[in-house]
Amino acid sequence: MTTAAAPAQPHILLVEDDEVIREATRMALERYGFPVTTAADGLEGLEAFHAVHPDLLLLDVMLPLLDGVGLCRRIREESQLPILMMSARTDPVDVVSGLEAGADDYVVKPFESAVLVARIRTVLRRVRVAPAAVPPVPGASSPSSPATPSSDAPAAPVASPAPSPAVRNFDGLQVDTDSMEVRVDGHLVPLTPTELRLLLEFTAAPGIVLERSALLERVWDYEWGADTRVVDVHVQRLRAKIGSGRIETVRGFGYKLRRPA
Repeated sequence: MTTAAAPAQPHILLVEDDEVIREATRMALERYGFPVTTAADGLEGLEAFHAVHPDLLLLDVMLPLLDGVGLCRRIREESQLPILMMSARTDPVDVVSGLEAGADDYVVKPFESAVLVARIRTVLRRVRVAPAAVPPVPGASSPSSPATPSSDAPAAPVASPAPSPAVRNFDGLQVDTDSMEVRVDGHLVPLTPTELRLLLEFTAAPGIVLERSALLERVWDYEWGADTRVVDVHVQRLRAKIGSGRIETVRGFGYKLRRPA
């Protein structure tokens, strides 16, 4: 395991078994100002993850000892760290397996360093969701706090405080856009940054069909045609966490969040 000097930039953990690719990628990332820790296999990568607490994991699919999919699953058990997977294989099974394991996105080798850095920066931007930029949702119910009467005055009708526009409620699904917390039936549900951004898109437009291409642009910052499987797998992951019936598939178009009854 090797660690570069760490400027004030997001720290990347690179797990790649091919020494030539590993060193070339490390040097390219460092030229862009990223501090990089490298590991040559999955077990070393897991050890490095616990040791350096990186800001992003750049992970090859095919690794010795513990493969990339297995490492991704292990890390997802304890962290919502952004994960970008790399693979020379474009087989749909490999791509979907990586995404289902919890990866936020993937890139196919070989790649230009500028393209890789752009994808890394895009994934990192999704971590920094700006609550102030999230609009309130007309029609979404919000909880209100009960008023406490003064002990010095007789009880009198007190107007309830205005509902918080930061909280979106949909039949037990609650999204707080200030704290960026999601609850289902009162229970806190941990989401990855990408899953949270996706859910914010759905809850901002309940009942409205969102096309896959629009979601790719808004959530993944893709302004060109890209693999829509990344959207489909993330919707599946989101359904598994918030309830399978909340997001409806509209065949041939995309997805929509069911409106409260």
